Amino acid sequence: MTIYNLGSINIDHFYQVPHLVKPGETLAAESYHVGLGGKGTNQSVAAARAASQVLHIGSIGHDAIWIKDRMTQYGVDVSHVRETDTPTGHAIIQVDDAGENSITIFAGANANQSTQHIKRALDTAGSDDTLLLQNETSHQVEAAQIALERGMRVIYSAAPFDADSVMAVLPFVTMLAVNRIEMQQLTDQFQQIDVPQKLVTLGSDGAYWTDNKTKINAPAFKVKAVDTTGAGDTFLGFFAASLDQGKPVQEALRIASAAGALMVTKEGTADAIPSIDDVSVFLSETDMISRR
Repeated sequence: MTIYNLGSINIDHFYQVPHLVKPGETLAAESYHVGLGGKGTNQSVAAARAASQVLHIGSIGHDAIWIKDRMTQYGVDVSHVRETDTPTGHAIIQVDDAGENSITIFAGANANQSTQHIKRALDTAGSDDTLLLQNETSHQVEAAQIALERGMRVIYSAAPFDADSVMAVLPFVTMLAVNRIEMQQLTDQFQQIDVPQKLVTLGSDGAYWTDNKTKINAPAFKVKAVDTTGAGDTFLGFFAASLDQGKPVQEALRIASAAGALMVTKEGTADAIPSIDDVSVFLSETDMISRR
């Protein structure tokens, strides 16, 4: 069983600020650092850190070959990450003292995918495998259609939200994943969307999964947030990995919630994602405290 991910690859530029910058304001950052990111990369690293086999499909420029080495170190297969003449995507991320963030994205090579490249990457995929998709690359519809024809589980994160993109890919999706804001952006359409499964993350209010008949809720773990960037991606990567490994939905939700909680206690995106061992220790300690 393998998780394939047609996913964005970004260089993240982090600026720690006293508050998120306002229109017309010039604000001095308190610190700055560069990290590995992109919704796709975060999800691939999370799924790999959750002990699943992960193959990433994506594009970078010649300016960021180090990214492939970093992803490989985290256990991600990057044999289908191609180099292009288009610069690597990047993100400008402000993080305030409460851990909230504001993000500006430049798509770069992420918008330079190829149907033939995707077909080659999915050539050996089958019904036991999963495809992850987000809205930070091109060719989501083509990839979802190829995957569905192969009988794969197709999990689609509707982020960054774009209504036209969402509606175009939904016919080929087996699970739609949204956060609270994205669910609100879909408004009345959300309940009517005809996909086999939906996953909704609600931040500090937890998350839930539904197959339109059964609804399973998962509470959030209470932690002190340092940086919430990438928490949803970490949740989804661990959730997808848990399903890939045959775990029931309730257990998958709990593991994913713990991973997301641990992730926000550190600064960074892909580099801050915990391992499954970290998550297991956290859950054991949480269970011990609850029994006291």
